[in-house]
Amino acid sequence: MILVGVDVGGTFTDLVLAEPGGALNAIHKVSTTPDDPSGGVIEGILGVCERAGIASGRVDHVLHGTTIATNAALTHRGAECGMITTRGYRDVIHIGRHQRPQHYSIQQRIPWQDTPLIRRRHRHEVTERLIPPRGEVLTPLAEDEVRAAARALKAAGITSIAICFLFSYLDPVHERRARDLVLEEHAEAFVTLSSDVAPQFREFERFTTAAMNAFVGPPVRDYVRRLEGRMRAAGLTADLHIMASNGGVATAAMVSDRPVVTMLSGPAAGVLGGIWAGGLSGRRDVITFDMGGTSADIGIVAGRRFVEATARDTWIAGFPLLTPMIDIHTIGAGGGSIARLDAGGAFRVGPQSAGAVPGPAAYGRGGTLPTVTDANIVLGRLDPANFLGGAMALDAGAARAAVQRFAAEVGLGLDQAALGILTIVNANMANAIRSRTVQKGIDPRGFALVAFGGAGPLHAVEVAQALAIREVLVPPYPGITSAMGLLTTDLRYDAVRTCFQVSGALDPARIAADFAAMEAAIATQLATDGIDRADVSFARAADLRYVGQGYELRIAVDPGETTGAMLDTAIARFHERHRTEYGHAFSQSPIEIVNLRVIGTGARPKLGRPSPPRAGSMDGALTHRGPVVFAGPAGPQTRDTAFLARDRLPLDTAIAGPAIILQTDSTTVAPPGTTAVVDAAGNLIIATGEPA
Repeated sequence: MILVGVDVGGTFTDLVLAEPGGALNAIHKVSTTPDDPSGGVIEGILGVCERAGIASGRVDHVLHGTTIATNAALTHRGAECGMITTRGYRDVIHIGRHQRPQHYSIQQRIPWQDTPLIRRRHRHEVTERLIPPRGEVLTPLAEDEVRAAARALKAAGITSIAICFLFSYLDPVHERRARDLVLEEHAEAFVTLSSDVAPQFREFERFTTAAMNAFVGPPVRDYVRRLEGRMRAAGLTADLHIMASNGGVATAAMVSDRPVVTMLSGPAAGVLGGIWAGGLSGRRDVITFDMGGTSADIGIVAGRRFVEATARDTWIAGFPLLTPMIDIHTIGAGGGSIARLDAGGAFRVGPQSAGAVPGPAAYGRGGTLPTVTDANIVLGRLDPANFLGGAMALDAGAARAAVQRFAAEVGLGLDQAALGILTIVNANMANAIRSRTVQKGIDPRGFALVAFGGAGPLHAVEVAQALAIREVLVPPYPGITSAMGLLTTDLRYDAVRTCFQVSGALDPARIAADFAAMEAAIATQLATDGIDRADVSFARAADLRYVGQGYELRIAVDPGETTGAMLDTAIARFHERHRTEYGHAFSQSPIEIVNLRVIGTGARPKLGRPSPPRAGSMDGALTHRGPVVFAGPAGPQTRDTAFLARDRLPLDTAIAGPAIILQTDSTTVAPPGTTAVVDAAGNLIIATGEPA
């Protein structure tokens, strides 16, 4: 069996080919084709097969991380959508919760009002009403009104329609009937039901999630169809699975129907790649740090389990979404981040980026603004002759000129300005990690920082030192770690039901029935996907809060028979989790179970442990020595530094910093006072020591 992982980035498409349980057979990079990424994907698959010396028809599974849905949301280039909703509620997605993204600004952009996913003229109301707590029908669905709305939307040229009824999370009967009626009137429409994509309370977030699915649905569906068509035309008969935001993969059919599950497809694969790399060296608690050209993605992994985002944290392009996601924090900090003075004269780095075109000044594509990459070149940390293994030459003179102009503007010397750029961008990334660790009661000092992406290993040690993290781990191929992560995951589906039960009056039988119904639905879906029942497993969870609180904490629920004792255990876990996250707990206060959740996993073939790296020698690894600038006690300090080829380093041999470690897909900086070693798994382990 042959597996191929394909991760599409803004500049490059990364590919990995492997056999389940075996080592990597080949890796490959091709330029991304922005107008239609499927072209670059097919070129890359054929190329990686050629490198591995196998026929492309032998590939069994293609696992794909995509940014199609994310880009559609970020650039607001989705489908023209319509909505059919309960009478009186057409403005829910405009009003929101009266929350201001920036509390004290009188000139702020509110995304759901400034750039609505569905314009008001295309939001139609119909008569219907269910009532809580069981979803009984109070007012029947006015079917003639649904038909009239569908005809009006069709006449307006609307091809994607979200159906969002107020209490459909209790019973989807009205939404499902409305879908049938819409398709009778408008057979070509892409129809989204809020009860399918987010069957839980909170109508603003549920309606917005359905609207987002409708908005990105046609572009994602069309992309998947084009990719599958190109695969068949190229002689590829492999099954296509696409990375979802929840840390699992989904079938192409599922993604075409519910594309909102892929909003964090690419970054999620990176977290899984970080878990895999850390596991090779026995690290169970890691912080994944994926820094590319435009942004840095940060994920937290405890006991080899990633942290999932809560309802208050799942925002994409400024819109709140109720869809399961790995808790990934993204900030505008990358190699292309631009240094500037803001309107108040403060020294800033990012989030504005030079991107791939024109890119940093050193790219020689017309860029003139100083970037993080340019600062690294000025300080000697990037070797202009060895960028991408020498495949792309960098213009050191242009980098120096860009940073020099900025240095004059801020009144600093050249090296001071370059160090300032790195200090600020590193501080921004360290603060982002603090927001996901220290501010949530997690001590980052007990974690290893797994650094990958093209720029991650350049900055990881100094970011770790700012957080007193003792160890940085750089995977064997840091530039393609996300593609490798695709080959480490399983099919995964999430189900949720709103429950609303209060401690002291819990109904274990009803809770057990809800869990059983969700597990049965997921088992049916996995069976449809070809997964044997023996390879299916389930995990249960519940969203709990103190009565009167606005948001919940997700708590694991033990498998087996649902009893009062088992629910008491979950409640005790909630108290402890609340104490950890907020510093206090109210053990005598009543607790509300808001939602019940089931995660169903279908085991898939996975990437195995890589072959042991070939041992080299320090003399053989040394390419040259040169001056590199680091921060010293009295300012910039130039140190004579060894430049080493990673693929020729010896195993289990201490490498004292300062050192620059070169490889095709990234460069690693080991500052003075640190020690690096290549372990038996091929990971580069850097002990951060004390900042010099």
